[in-house]
Amino acid sequence: MKRSAIPGLFKKMSRCRDTESMSRYGVLRGLHFQHSPHAQAKLVRVVKGNILDVAVDIRDESPTYGKYYAIELTDDNKKSFFIPRGFAHGFVVLSQEVIFQYKCDNYYAPQSEGSIVWNDPSIAIDWRVPATDIILSKKDRSAPLLIQ
Repeated sequence: MKRSAIPGLFKKMSRCRDTESMSRYGVLRGLHFQHSPHAQAKLVRVVKGNILDVAVDIRDESPTYGKYYAIELTDDNKKSFFIPRGFAHGFVVLSQEVIFQYKCDNYYAPQSEGSIVWNDPSIAIDWRVPATDIILSKKDRSAPLLIQ
């Protein structure tokens, strides 16, 4: 992404944490978020491979509450994706393996951690990977629905 693509983004987003992870086909991480005052904005990209990256609007008063946006990020398309505060974030690996990088504008605070189950029927995300191929962490398997 060129710095000029989103004017002021790099001035407004003070990076607290840069992270790189590696995963294999079918691994699904998310949907994760942090509650205020520890909410995080993220800037994500793929170094190797490809993923489907998803942001879900969880802002209570938003007209798009519970709606999602998905984008394929690949090492070929070199796209970055900005996820603002107030959105849950997740991704699934579409290639054999992926190296994924993200930058957060606030520190991780375990006491503020939240999650939504990946297959919440009220959101109905098309992850583009058969459910039988999805690999989840124990934490992600037991995440609650968006509306409980």
